[in-house]
Amino acid sequence: MAYGHPPDLTVYAIPVFVGLIVVEQLVLRRRRRRIDTKDFWASIGMGVGSLVTINLVGAIIGWWLATHLWPHRFFDLGTGVVGWTVALVGWDLIYYWDHRISHELRFFWASHVNHHSSLEFNLSTALRQPWTAFQTEILVAPLALVGVRPDLIVVSGAINLIYQYWIHTEVIDRIGPFERLFNSPSHHRVHHGSNPQYLDKNYGGILIIWDRLFGSFAAEDAPVVYGLTKDIDSYNLFHIAFHEWRALGRDVRATRGWRDRCRRLYRGPGWAPAGRAAEPQRVS
Repeated sequence: MAYGHPPDLTVYAIPVFVGLIVVEQLVLRRRRRRIDTKDFWASIGMGVGSLVTINLVGAIIGWWLATHLWPHRFFDLGTGVVGWTVALVGWDLIYYWDHRISHELRFFWASHVNHHSSLEFNLSTALRQPWTAFQTEILVAPLALVGVRPDLIVVSGAINLIYQYWIHTEVIDRIGPFERLFNSPSHHRVHHGSNPQYLDKNYGGILIIWDRLFGSFAAEDAPVVYGLTKDIDSYNLFHIAFHEWRALGRDVRATRGWRDRCRRLYRGPGWAPAGRAAEPQRVS
Protein backbone atom coordinates (compact mmCIF):
# COMPACT_ATOMS: atom_id res chain seq x y z
CA MET A 1 0.00 0.00 0.00
CA ALA A 2 1.35 3.42 -0.94
CA TYR A 3 1.15 6.31 1.48
CA GLY A 4 0.99 9.95 0.49
CA HIS A 5 3.44 12.31 2.18
CA PRO A 6 1.65 13.89 5.16
CA PRO A 7 1.70 17.68 5.61
CA ASP A 8 4.67 19.16 7.45
CA LEU A 9 3.27 20.01 10.88
CA THR A 10 6.23 22.27 11.64
CA VAL A 11 5.11 24.63 8.87
CA TYR A 12 1.58 24.74 10.30
CA ALA A 13 3.09 25.41 13.74
CA ILE A 14 4.87 28.59 12.58
CA PRO A 15 2.03 30.93 13.73
CA VAL A 16 2.19 29.27 17.16
CA PHE A 17 5.97 29.73 17.23
CA VAL A 18 5.61 33.42 16.40
CA GLY A 19 2.85 33.92 18.96
CA LEU A 20 4.91 32.31 21.72
CA ILE A 21 7.92 34.45 20.82
CA VAL A 22 5.76 37.56 21.24
CA VAL A 23 4.52 36.34 24.63
CA GLU A 24 8.04 35.51 25.76
CA GLN A 25 9.32 38.93 24.71
CA LEU A 26 6.55 40.65 26.66
CA VAL A 27 7.42 38.64 29.76
CA LEU A 28 11.12 39.42 29.39
CA ARG A 29 10.39 43.12 29.03
CA ARG A 30 8.29 43.08 32.19
CA ARG A 31 11.26 41.43 33.92
CA ARG A 32 13.49 44.14 32.42
CA ARG A 33 15.49 41.61 30.48
CA ARG A 34 16.92 42.71 27.16
CA ILE A 35 17.97 40.47 24.31
CA ASP A 36 20.49 40.97 21.53
CA THR A 37 18.27 41.93 18.59
CA LYS A 38 20.97 41.08 16.04
CA ASP A 39 21.30 37.64 17.54
CA PHE A 40 17.51 37.29 17.55
CA TRP A 41 17.19 38.03 13.84
CA ALA A 42 20.18 35.82 13.01
CA SER A 43 18.36 32.93 14.69
CA ILE A 44 15.20 33.70 12.73
CA GLY A 45 17.22 33.79 9.51
CA MET A 46 18.79 30.43 10.28
CA GLY A 47 15.30 29.02 10.84
CA VAL A 48 14.08 30.28 7.47
CA GLY A 49 17.11 28.76 5.76
CA SER A 50 16.50 25.45 7.51
CA LEU A 51 12.94 25.37 6.17
CA VAL A 52 14.35 25.40 2.64
CA THR A 53 17.13 22.88 3.25
CA ILE A 54 16.27 20.39 6.00
CA ASN A 55 12.47 20.69 5.98
CA LEU A 56 12.31 20.41 2.19
CA VAL A 57 15.34 18.50 0.92
CA GLY A 58 15.79 16.44 4.07
CA ALA A 59 12.12 15.52 4.16
CA ILE A 60 12.26 14.31 0.56
CA ILE A 61 15.30 12.15 1.31
CA GLY A 62 13.73 10.65 4.42
CA TRP A 63 10.37 10.02 2.78
CA TRP A 64 11.96 8.39 -0.26
CA LEU A 65 14.04 6.04 1.90
CA ALA A 66 11.19 5.13 4.28
CA THR A 67 8.78 4.34 1.46
CA HIS A 68 11.38 2.16 -0.26
CA LEU A 69 12.08 0.27 2.97
CA TRP A 70 8.39 -0.17 3.80
CA PRO A 71 7.74 -3.04 1.32
CA HIS A 72 10.48 -5.00 3.12
CA ARG A 73 8.97 -4.56 6.60
CA PHE A 74 8.85 -7.39 9.12
CA PHE A 75 5.53 -6.22 10.59
CA ASP A 76 2.81 -3.66 10.08
CA LEU A 77 2.17 -2.03 13.45
CA GLY A 78 -0.78 -0.09 12.08
CA THR A 79 -2.02 3.31 13.19
CA GLY A 80 -3.26 2.38 16.65
CA VAL A 81 -1.63 2.72 20.05
CA VAL A 82 1.20 0.29 19.26
CA GLY A 83 2.06 1.94 15.95
CA TRP A 84 2.10 5.44 17.40
CA THR A 85 4.02 4.38 20.53
CA VAL A 86 6.78 2.69 18.54
CA ALA A 87 6.87 5.63 16.14
CA LEU A 88 7.17 8.32 18.82
CA VAL A 89 9.44 6.46 21.24
CA GLY A 90 11.55 4.96 18.45
CA TRP A 91 11.99 8.35 16.82
CA ASP A 92 12.98 9.90 20.15
CA LEU A 93 15.54 7.19 20.90
CA ILE A 94 17.10 7.54 17.45
CA TYR A 95 17.10 11.32 17.89
CA TYR A 96 18.99 10.95 21.17
CA TRP A 97 21.83 9.03 19.49
CA ASP A 98 21.77 11.24 16.41
CA HIS A 99 22.02 14.29 18.65
CA ARG A 100 24.80 12.70 20.66
CA ILE A 101 26.93 11.86 17.63
CA SER A 102 26.32 15.39 16.40
CA HIS A 103 28.28 16.56 19.44
CA GLU A 104 30.83 13.76 19.69
CA LEU A 105 31.87 13.40 16.03
CA ARG A 106 33.27 16.52 14.46
CA PHE A 107 31.92 15.81 10.97
CA PHE A 108 28.36 15.97 12.31
CA TRP A 109 29.22 18.73 14.79
CA ALA A 110 30.08 20.92 11.80
CA SER A 111 26.36 20.98 10.97
CA HIS A 112 24.98 21.12 14.49
CA VAL A 113 27.34 23.75 15.93
CA ASN A 114 25.29 26.66 14.59
CA HIS A 115 22.37 25.75 16.87
CA HIS A 116 24.67 26.38 19.84
CA SER A 117 26.38 29.50 18.53
CA SER A 118 23.95 31.96 20.12
CA LEU A 119 24.91 33.66 23.37
CA GLU A 120 21.19 34.00 24.09
CA PHE A 121 18.69 31.38 25.15
CA ASN A 122 15.13 32.14 24.15
CA LEU A 123 12.52 30.80 21.77
CA SER A 124 14.29 32.34 18.78
CA THR A 125 17.27 30.11 19.63
CA ALA A 126 15.07 27.08 18.93
CA LEU A 127 14.77 28.28 15.34
CA ARG A 128 18.55 28.52 14.86
CA GLN A 129 18.59 25.22 13.02
CA PRO A 130 21.29 23.55 10.88
CA TRP A 131 21.26 23.85 7.11
CA THR A 132 23.30 20.72 6.36
CA ALA A 133 22.20 18.05 8.89
CA PHE A 134 20.55 15.47 6.63
CA GLN A 135 21.51 12.35 8.57
CA THR A 136 18.49 12.40 10.90
CA GLU A 137 15.99 11.54 8.16
CA ILE A 138 18.26 8.70 7.02
CA LEU A 139 18.66 7.31 10.53
CA VAL A 140 14.93 7.25 11.32
CA ALA A 141 13.80 5.79 7.99
CA PRO A 142 14.62 2.18 9.06
CA LEU A 143 11.72 2.41 11.52
CA ALA A 144 9.71 1.38 8.46
CA LEU A 145 11.39 -2.04 8.58
CA VAL A 146 9.95 -2.74 12.04
CA GLY A 147 6.46 -1.80 10.93
CA VAL A 148 6.18 1.95 11.47
CA ARG A 149 4.32 3.39 8.52
CA PRO A 150 6.19 6.13 6.63
CA ASP A 151 3.52 8.74 7.35
CA LEU A 152 3.81 8.03 11.09
CA ILE A 153 7.58 8.44 10.88
CA VAL A 154 7.20 11.88 9.31
CA VAL A 155 4.53 13.06 11.75
CA SER A 156 6.48 11.71 14.75
CA GLY A 157 9.52 13.69 13.64
CA ALA A 158 7.44 16.86 13.42
CA ILE A 159 5.97 16.25 16.88
CA ASN A 160 9.48 15.72 18.27
CA LEU A 161 10.71 18.98 16.78
CA ILE A 162 7.64 20.97 17.84
CA TYR A 163 7.96 19.69 21.41
CA GLN A 164 11.55 20.90 21.60
CA TYR A 165 10.54 24.44 20.70
CA TRP A 166 9.08 25.40 24.08
CA ILE A 167 12.06 24.16 26.09
CA HIS A 168 14.29 26.91 24.67
CA THR A 169 13.40 29.53 27.26
CA GLU A 170 14.43 31.04 30.58
CA VAL A 171 10.90 32.24 31.31
CA ILE A 172 9.93 28.80 32.65
CA ASP A 173 11.89 27.57 35.67
CA ARG A 174 11.47 24.03 37.03
CA ILE A 175 8.33 21.96 36.40
CA GLY A 176 8.46 19.38 39.16
CA PRO A 177 8.07 15.58 38.77
CA PHE A 178 7.44 15.98 35.02
CA GLU A 179 11.19 16.43 34.65
CA ARG A 180 11.91 12.87 35.76
CA LEU A 181 10.73 11.55 32.40
CA PHE A 182 10.48 14.50 30.02
CA ASN A 183 12.85 17.11 28.68
CA SER A 184 12.25 20.58 30.09
CA PRO A 185 13.59 24.14 29.84
CA SER A 186 15.83 23.47 32.84
CA HIS A 187 17.29 20.32 31.29
CA HIS A 188 17.78 22.03 27.93
CA ARG A 189 19.42 25.10 29.42
CA VAL A 190 22.08 22.69 30.67
CA HIS A 191 22.47 21.30 27.15
CA HIS A 192 23.16 24.79 25.77
CA GLY A 193 25.65 25.66 28.49
CA SER A 194 29.38 26.01 27.90
CA ASN A 195 30.10 25.53 31.61
CA PRO A 196 32.56 22.62 32.04
CA GLN A 197 30.09 20.59 34.11
CA TYR A 198 27.41 20.97 31.42
CA LEU A 199 29.45 19.93 28.38
CA ASP A 200 27.99 16.99 26.42
CA LYS A 201 24.88 16.60 28.59
CA ASN A 202 21.10 16.25 28.11
CA TYR A 203 20.74 15.19 24.48
CA GLY A 204 17.12 14.08 24.79
CA GLY A 205 14.35 15.34 22.53
CA ILE A 206 11.01 14.68 24.23
CA LEU A 207 12.20 12.17 26.83
CA ILE A 208 15.06 12.79 29.24
CA ILE A 209 15.14 9.12 30.28
CA TRP A 210 17.69 8.32 27.56
CA ASP A 211 20.21 10.64 29.21
CA ARG A 212 19.54 9.06 32.59
CA LEU A 213 19.95 5.56 31.10
CA PHE A 214 23.08 6.27 29.04
CA GLY A 215 24.97 8.47 31.52
CA SER A 216 24.67 11.87 29.83
CA PHE A 217 22.30 13.57 32.29
CA ALA A 218 23.16 16.66 34.33
CA ALA A 219 20.85 18.76 36.49
CA GLU A 220 20.85 22.56 36.36
CA ASP A 221 22.61 23.48 39.57
CA ALA A 222 24.58 26.60 38.57
CA PRO A 223 23.92 29.62 36.32
CA VAL A 224 24.29 28.66 32.67
CA VAL A 225 26.77 30.38 30.36
CA TYR A 226 25.39 30.03 26.84
CA GLY A 227 27.30 29.71 23.60
CA LEU A 228 30.42 27.92 22.49
CA THR A 229 33.61 27.49 24.42
CA LYS A 230 35.10 29.58 21.61
CA ASP A 231 32.39 31.92 20.31
CA ILE A 232 32.22 33.00 16.69
CA ASP A 233 31.11 36.62 17.32
CA SER A 234 29.19 36.95 14.05
CA TYR A 235 25.61 37.51 12.89
CA ASN A 236 26.32 36.62 9.27
CA LEU A 237 24.06 33.71 8.38
CA PHE A 238 26.54 32.03 6.06
CA HIS A 239 29.31 32.32 8.63
CA ILE A 240 27.03 30.83 11.30
CA ALA A 241 25.98 27.98 9.01
CA PHE A 242 29.36 27.07 7.51
CA HIS A 243 32.15 28.36 9.77
CA GLU A 244 32.90 24.96 11.28
CA TRP A 245 32.88 23.26 7.88
CA ARG A 246 35.56 25.72 6.78
CA ALA A 247 37.53 25.15 10.00
CA LEU A 248 37.26 21.39 9.55
CA GLY A 249 38.48 21.66 5.97
CA ARG A 250 41.47 23.76 7.05
CA ASP A 251 42.36 21.30 9.81
CA VAL A 252 42.10 18.28 7.52
CA ARG A 253 44.36 19.92 4.92
CA ALA A 254 46.88 20.92 7.59
CA THR A 255 47.01 17.45 9.12
CA ARG A 256 49.72 15.03 8.04
CA GLY A 257 48.80 11.47 7.19
CA TRP A 258 45.49 10.11 5.99
CA ARG A 259 44.86 8.27 9.24
CA ASP A 260 44.89 11.47 11.28
CA ARG A 261 42.97 13.29 8.57
CA CYS A 262 40.18 10.72 8.92
CA ARG A 263 40.35 11.02 12.68
CA ARG A 264 39.62 14.73 12.28
CA LEU A 265 36.23 13.69 10.91
CA TYR A 266 35.14 11.01 13.38
CA ARG A 267 36.85 12.09 16.61
CA GLY A 268 35.42 14.73 18.91
CA PRO A 269 35.39 18.45 18.10
CA GLY A 270 38.29 19.04 20.49
CA TRP A 271 40.53 16.29 19.10
CA ALA A 272 43.87 17.06 17.47
CA PRO A 273 46.87 14.88 16.55
CA ALA A 274 49.54 14.53 19.20
CA GLY A 275 51.61 17.66 19.45
CA ARG A 276 48.96 19.97 17.96
CA ALA A 277 46.58 22.20 19.87
CA ALA A 278 42.84 21.57 19.59
CA GLU A 279 41.06 24.69 18.42
CA PRO A 280 37.55 23.94 17.14
CA GLN A 281 34.51 25.40 18.89
CA ARG A 282 32.80 23.12 21.33
CA VAL A 283 29.69 23.27 23.45
CA SER A 284 27.73 21.06 25.78
